[in-house]
Amino acid sequence: MSETFPEFTLPQMLRDNARRAPEDVAIRQKEFGIWNPSTWQRYYQRACHVGLGFRALGLNKGGHVAILSENRIEWVLAQLGANIVDGIAVGVYPTSPSNEVAYVLAHSESEVIVCEDQEQVDKVLERRDELPKLQRIIVVETKGIRDYPPDQVMSFDALEALGAAFETKYAGLVDTTIDRQTLAQIGLIIYTSGSTGKPKGAMLSYKNIRAQAIASVDRLSLSKDESLLSYLPLCHVAEQMTTVMVPVYLGSLVNFGESIRTVQEDLREVAPSMFLGVPRIWEKLHSSIHIKLLEAGSIRRALFEYAYAACEPFAEKNAADRTLSEMIRFGLSYWLIFRALQNFIGLRKTRIAMTGAAPISPAIVHFFRTIGVPLIEVYGLTESSGIALGQVLTDRRVGTVGYGIALMDARLGDSNELLLRGDTVFVGYYRNDEATNVAIRDGWLHTATSRSSRMATSALWIA
Repeated sequence: MSETFPEFTLPQMLRDNARRAPEDVAIRQKEFGIWNPSTWQRYYQRACHVGLGFRALGLNKGGHVAILSENRIEWVLAQLGANIVDGIAVGVYPTSPSNEVAYVLAHSESEVIVCEDQEQVDKVLERRDELPKLQRIIVVETKGIRDYPPDQVMSFDALEALGAAFETKYAGLVDTTIDRQTLAQIGLIIYTSGSTGKPKGAMLSYKNIRAQAIASVDRLSLSKDESLLSYLPLCHVAEQMTTVMVPVYLGSLVNFGESIRTVQEDLREVAPSMFLGVPRIWEKLHSSIHIKLLEAGSIRRALFEYAYAACEPFAEKNAADRTLSEMIRFGLSYWLIFRALQNFIGLRKTRIAMTGAAPISPAIVHFFRTIGVPLIEVYGLTESSGIALGQVLTDRRVGTVGYGIALMDARLGDSNELLLRGDTVFVGYYRNDEATNVAIRDGWLHTATSRSSRMATSALWIA
């Protein structure tokens, strides 16, 4: 499996995509109802300019760039831009209040922060005195920031222009920097939720990121033709896995919608082949279908109930293992009712759907499988760079989250604690050796000590 992708860092892989498939579309960003495409060549070029802009502002090797924004192309441009010049990206939840933002910025010693809009800039300025390391605030949407001090706040467009000018003066700097990079370098710091104390910054190396991309492609049987909608917070490892790690290494398409409030509409337009939803998302989709059926009238509702009853008994069966009678029943149900419901939630073309990050009701999983959505359960954590255990479509035992991914070993320790070892296990916590030494012992990641949420050992099997 390790030969699936070349031994490239994230920036090296981005550059490789730009060279091999310069005109292929890498990202689509929806603005004012229109999907605007960016090719791999354009993605790489803009990321280079952003990175050189950071360098022009004084960011040195190993410097930290924080990003405080909802999902959008500028998020990944800032992340990859920082990485291109040997900087480290630090995600900050856009829903965080100013005190939590200040804690992450101060603890991570971030020198630059990229903010989405005035609301996020104000959170930073409110606590500016607590952030002696912070040198500059970059803002994407400039409405309302005209009167802000220019020596502290500058626009994202100005940052890119600064980087483009820097490139003409220092030609070859980007390639020289990228050529020197190694998989051992840190590329990303993801802060944990902090529900049992102050958030901890988990450091992920390019080796971790590459290994997770390989493992995800293997477990989910992904291809270059995948398409997804990025909507979960990019400061969370799950969305990093699906929006950055896998697409950059695989060369697949990412779509950024208009906003978090337009997710269902965007899903219908994108019709992604791959979809990740936390349990709350699946519950909302289930509720929206229920409401739609109530509005549809008694005939259509009765038709759904008949189709559901006909297909529910073999919902957990692999499609290839169904009898001829079961295949006919599902085929009729699909064309009569299920297809329309899948279109309604935007998942008709979804080839692989995932749920993770928290326990989900088996009834919800069973419902979506019955109507033909290929939903599997996965388990992972920040410290494992994403998925650690996952089901496959051919083996979806109810109440389990599958078995260990490629490039990783999994076993049960004392008190049935899940232990992980391999290339996806994180480097450690930033500025917290004590917590690192508790989480990683004798090369094994102890999951009970590295996260606050618990996981029942009955919900997994290890192969």
